[in-house]
Amino acid sequence: MRNIIVEELNQTYIEKLDIEIVERKGIGHPDSISDGIAESVSRALCKMYMDELGGVLHHNTDEVQLTAGESNPKFGGGEILKPIDILLTGRGVSEYEGIKFPLDRVAIEAAKIFLDDTIINLNMESDAVVECKIGHGSGDLVDVFKREGAPSSNDTSFGVGFAPFSEVESLVLATEELLNSKSFKSKHPAIGEDIKVMGLREKDDVLITIACAMVSKYVSNIQEYISIREELKDIVLDLASKYTSRNVKVFINTADNNDSESEDGYYLTVTGTSAEMGDDGSVGRGNRANGLITPCRPMSMEASSGKNPINHVGKIYNVLSNEIANDVVCNVEGIKQIHLMILSQIGKPIDEPKAASSQIILEDGYNLDDVNKKVESIIDKWLEDISVITENIVSGKARTF
Repeated sequence: MRNIIVEELNQTYIEKLDIEIVERKGIGHPDSISDGIAESVSRALCKMYMDELGGVLHHNTDEVQLTAGESNPKFGGGEILKPIDILLTGRGVSEYEGIKFPLDRVAIEAAKIFLDDTIINLNMESDAVVECKIGHGSGDLVDVFKREGAPSSNDTSFGVGFAPFSEVESLVLATEELLNSKSFKSKHPAIGEDIKVMGLREKDDVLITIACAMVSKYVSNIQEYISIREELKDIVLDLASKYTSRNVKVFINTADNNDSESEDGYYLTVTGTSAEMGDDGSVGRGNRANGLITPCRPMSMEASSGKNPINHVGKIYNVLSNEIANDVVCNVEGIKQIHLMILSQIGKPIDEPKAASSQIILEDGYNLDDVNKKVESIIDKWLEDISVITENIVSGKARTF
């Protein structure tokens, strides 16, 4: 019997809090770049191992370090003076039962492909240097699809999740995803990928502050920069109306000096990321596995990106907790809010956690007896089918940041 706990949450419903703070570091933020590279390298190694062996060898690639470069953005142009340095570290297997794997080459290629796909105006030949120092460990083969029984947990750790998103959480995530969508970039090429969105709700007043790197070659002068900034504000306000009826104000690049007559007073970049000009990045310093930073909600400090998807519960349980939480609120009537906490014990099967605890705020007119068996059943089913989480991570279907 799995240790599944369902209890009421003695806490104010998120939408009733006087203060709510939500953040998302966009895909081009140095920390998100590090997360994205770490996860891309892990998936590439999984594919390499599976192509050769039908299973995945032990690895962790969650130690990416980005050291910022130097640049000289100019209206209508600019140049990179010193490339971004990216160091891949961690652990992987380069040889197993006589089979040698091109681990370093595969890792570097995966990092470069991610950068090329993500930072549109980054020239991989001149603007970034990727170095691989992944250590070569022993060949501990774990077959994702054929092994009988669940893998044993690699650690005593926990994962957390919650659902549903609040209005502000949904708006913050949707804002960054819209501004960094390929379709939006084609219409607004001056908008870079380094977009940080901070949401603050004070009762029914919502303030969205956005730091948005502009791509200098697509901005001819100060007047055009200000015009783009104002248009961006209107776009976000229009988006906000689809997520909330609260009062919303939007601020873009509040550090700009509107009295400046040179590029120095504005958030201009050559490539669209601050990583080119002084902002470093590391895995795990940004978004949690649900894509947000939510200090008003339960959070794990675990860096999910880059950890192996076979038995690293610091990754698997964080992804799993969010999946379960969303499943419960979608399919169990009477639940207003749910928090999930899943705790592993090192050496024990990952489908048998030490505790899988759910805490629930109920809709008016419902009590715990109305929902607890249904919630238990959903949690139990997800744990029974926990290999689906691994498969989704390996295939890139699961969000980790």
